[in-house]
Amino acid sequence: MHNDEIHLERLPEPLPSEPMQLLAQWLQYAIEQEVSPNANAMALATVDTSVTPPLPDARVVLCKSLDAAAGKLVFYTNYHSVKGRQLDMLPIATAVFHWDVLELQARVRGPVTRTSAAESDAYFSSRPLLSRLGAWASKQSQPVRDRATLAQQLEDIMARFDISDPRDPEQDRVIPRPEHWGGYELWAQVVELWIGQRGRLHERGRWQRQLQADGDGFSAGAWQSRRLQP
Repeated sequence: MHNDEIHLERLPEPLPSEPMQLLAQWLQYAIEQEVSPNANAMALATVDTSVTPPLPDARVVLCKSLDAAAGKLVFYTNYHSVKGRQLDMLPIATAVFHWDVLELQARVRGPVTRTSAAESDAYFSSRPLLSRLGAWASKQSQPVRDRATLAQQLEDIMARFDISDPRDPEQDRVIPRPEHWGGYELWAQVVELWIGQRGRLHERGRWQRQLQADGDGFSAGAWQSRRLQP
C-alpha cells in the first residue's frame, strides 16, 4: 500500500503545532501494515565519552511506547550494557525510525531518563519467559569465552528459578526484574519528519522546544516549527 492511501504523501500545510501525534500515527500504521518484522525498530545513537575525542555510537532497539502528549519514546535494556553506561555518563540520545517501504523517516533528539521501577517491572513481567531468564543470564556487552559459557549461565539461572524447560507454559512463573535491567525515556527536544518525494525534493519538517528538568522528567515549552529544504 502506497503511503498516499493514508494521506502521508505530504506534510500538512501549515505544519502541525506539534510533531508527536503525527509520528505516533506513522508508527502505528507501520506496525499495523507489518512493513517489517519489527516496525517499531529505531536506531539509537549515544555518545561514548570514555575515549578521546568522544565518539558517537549507535545500535537498533525497539520502541516499546510513544507518549505523544509528553513527547517521549520508551525503550528497555540492560543498564550495564555499553549504551546504558554511555547514557549514565551523558544522558542524551538520538533515535531514528526509517520505514523504507513507506518512504517515511523520523529523527528524535533529546535528554534521556530512566523509567520508574514500577513501569520497568510491568514491562518486564509482560516479556516471554525465556527473555526474562535471558535478562538475568546475560552480562550484556561483557566478554564471554564461548557459546557454551553463555548457555551455562542460562542453565544456572533456570536452576535458580526452578525451571527446566522455558518453552513449557506450565513452568511460566513470576520472575523478579533484575535491578540492572529496565527502561529509558527519550524526551523529544528536536524532531524532524521526512517524507520521500520524486526528484529528491523531499518533504522535511523540523520542530524544536525547550525542556526544563522537572522531578524525574521534564516540563516543556511550546513547539517551534519550520519547513526545511531537502
